[in-house]
Amino acid sequence: MSLQSDQDIDRSKLKKDWSSVRDVRQESPTFGTRILENKEHVWNHNAWDNVEWDEEQERYAREKVHKQSNKPMPLEEQQKYHQDASKYWNTFYLHNENKFFKDRQWLKIEFPELHDATKLDVGPKKIFEIGCGAGNTMFPLLSVNQNPDLFIYACDFALNAVDVVKNNSAFNPQKSCAFVWDLTSTNIPENIEPGSLDIVVLIFVMSAIHPQCWNQAVENVYKMLKPGGLVLFRDYGRYDMVQLRFKEGRMLSDNFYVRGDGTRVYFFTSDEIQTIWGTKFTLEQNAVDRRLIVNRHRKLQMYRIWLQGKFRKIDETNTL
Repeated sequence: MSLQSDQDIDRSKLKKDWSSVRDVRQESPTFGTRILENKEHVWNHNAWDNVEWDEEQERYAREKVHKQSNKPMPLEEQQKYHQDASKYWNTFYLHNENKFFKDRQWLKIEFPELHDATKLDVGPKKIFEIGCGAGNTMFPLLSVNQNPDLFIYACDFALNAVDVVKNNSAFNPQKSCAFVWDLTSTNIPENIEPGSLDIVVLIFVMSAIHPQCWNQAVENVYKMLKPGGLVLFRDYGRYDMVQLRFKEGRMLSDNFYVRGDGTRVYFFTSDEIQTIWGTKFTLEQNAVDRRLIVNRHRKLQMYRIWLQGKFRKIDETNTL
């Protein structure tokens, strides 16, 4: 085996330390990304960035979703998943408990604003992790925090998820607060003042919400953020591998599905993100992360598509 081959294998095992997202408004890829220029080299690494589909792959994806739409879930069966959405998430966390915790090491790469808030002498900062699950954003931040004036709120739709957070040995009630709250509620949480937050984190949250409730969710986020406050967003993109794997009878409406465990998921496009957030926020980033995940042992290729964004609350006092 050559020295070059040894280096390639070692590099493939390294943790990702660069951003692979690409803003849809920019033509050039992000510097440092790993681009697959020769398909014969696909097995050299575990993942490739900015992998564009050819016409055949795009056609397959459209046909797959069209086939799903031809046999959606019957309306009478759908109602329980909409009316009892929190019950299914509660059951999910009851079964998984804190096994679902993932240390999102990519947060520092993709959202450095979060780690900037943990630095000494940056002043008072308030962060709200919505859809906190097991505290996948809150606990990594608390573990590195040096800011005596940082406070992190965390909420989830599911009571069991909040219990998991509160029972974590790293939970610090002096620096954080966890509670049950529905992002689509007509009221913001009682313990959060309007216009008081610096950052709102929405990671794989909007996709779990019924499309009819997106506007209310955006309104709530807007109300809680300070003028100039920031939303950090990441979620599923259209034709992600997960979407294409759904069987017939699981589609609730266009690009909106129910999983086997009863939880719901939507798959967005960048244009939809612009429409949903663009009226009240300046979109500083509206990016797509198209990655080819490779299982070299089983010779499998899996195409993942995520959307990522940074949305700045428009300061209406400066627009008058």
